[in-house]
Amino acid sequence: MALLRSPSIRTRLTLWYSAILLGILAVVGVLSYSVLRWTLMQDLDISLRTVAQVVRDLGPVADEDGDGEAEFLLRELLGREFADAFFRMLDPEGQARPRPLRPQDVPLSLSPQAQANAVRGSETIETIKRDTELVRVLTMPIMENGNVARIVQVGLPISRAQAVLRRYRDILVILIPLGVALAAVGGVMIARKALRPVDEMTAAARRITAEDLHERIQREGSRDELDRLAETLNGMLARLDDAFQHMRRFAADAAHELRTPLTALKGGIEVALRADRAPEEYRRVLVSSLEEVDRLIRVAEDLLLLSRAAAGLETPRPPVDLEPLLLEALEVGSRLAQGTGVHVQLGQVEPAAVRGDAGALGRALRNLVENAVKYTPAGGKVELSLRAVDGHALIAVQDSGVGITPADTERIFEPFVRLDAARARETGGTGLGLAIARSIVLAHGGSLTVASEPGAGSRFTISLPV
Repeated sequence: MALLRSPSIRTRLTLWYSAILLGILAVVGVLSYSVLRWTLMQDLDISLRTVAQVVRDLGPVADEDGDGEAEFLLRELLGREFADAFFRMLDPEGQARPRPLRPQDVPLSLSPQAQANAVRGSETIETIKRDTELVRVLTMPIMENGNVARIVQVGLPISRAQAVLRRYRDILVILIPLGVALAAVGGVMIARKALRPVDEMTAAARRITAEDLHERIQREGSRDELDRLAETLNGMLARLDDAFQHMRRFAADAAHELRTPLTALKGGIEVALRADRAPEEYRRVLVSSLEEVDRLIRVAEDLLLLSRAAAGLETPRPPVDLEPLLLEALEVGSRLAQGTGVHVQLGQVEPAAVRGDAGALGRALRNLVENAVKYTPAGGKVELSLRAVDGHALIAVQDSGVGITPADTERIFEPFVRLDAARARETGGTGLGLAIARSIVLAHGGSLTVASEPGAGSRFTISLPV
């Protein structure tokens, strides 16, 4: 079964934006509905107090002139706004006056809560169901000489407030989905415009191949996140271009390095086979061929070690004491210096240990010592030292050789780079020693640096975290 295609970023942004907007509008709608309901109830309560105060002030008129005249005067004072209001006067016990105002419109008796509050001289506002409608009722005691003289009860239907709330609710039900839909359409347009540079980057990235890494992604110049993404991608492309160029040079240099001994090997064999020769001549050809085979083996082993070091050393890494490695390199350097007039010696040595591969670290140190001996003239010296400084172990190989120009201090760590190619071939060098040493040190989280001046010797320093 085919896998379902995941939605695009544009679609996901729109959906998330719409969902969040829907949640916000829903919360705002509920809150605004609650605030509107509270405001309408407050307005209704204020109206009830207004009517109650008028009824209280007209209480003597009702007692003297009768209910009809009192109600007429009250209706005239209140106006049409309170046409649906009802009211009545009660005695202190909560019983209706002898001739109550519109008794058919009011409850027959006070609620227990209202009656208890009236005895204490407090007003009560409550919602009472009358027939099929809800009524907001205010019960207000009239105090005389600290005692309850009369009780005014006023009521207003809340049907108008409920109608307003229903209309507002219907409006919210219609406008919220409509607003979310319009926002989703706008979100799609905004997301399309905002992500257009990403589409252009994608198209540009698809056009770039391993053979055409010089092309770069165009920047908008807005200095925003997309511009920073374009800068990051361009930086990555530049690094990839450098890496591919390095790989091409490495492959060409490796092929050239392997071709030389193979050509010499083939030429010697062809010459030996052109005519019958004496056994001694065949022996010389075989010895020469064996030397070229040894050279091929050394190149292959160096290439293998370089690739392994670049890919990373195996874990776990046990603790490695560096002093025995230094002594081993000193012994190797002394053997190489025999008959050359170069003196190899040991300088300052402090105890230090690191975590890593002892064999690989020993190979890196031996390569530095071999390189120093090869490029130090007769009468010169090579000195090895080991110090522990600020949580790092520093291994230094100091020679008094020919030195290196500033322009060549970085090139010497590239594979197959030999500043003195003729001399390197004489000593069997492949131009991989320093490259292997740096790869091993980098794989251990350290660094390999060189400080040198022409004619003043060179100092190679390995720094490893202890």
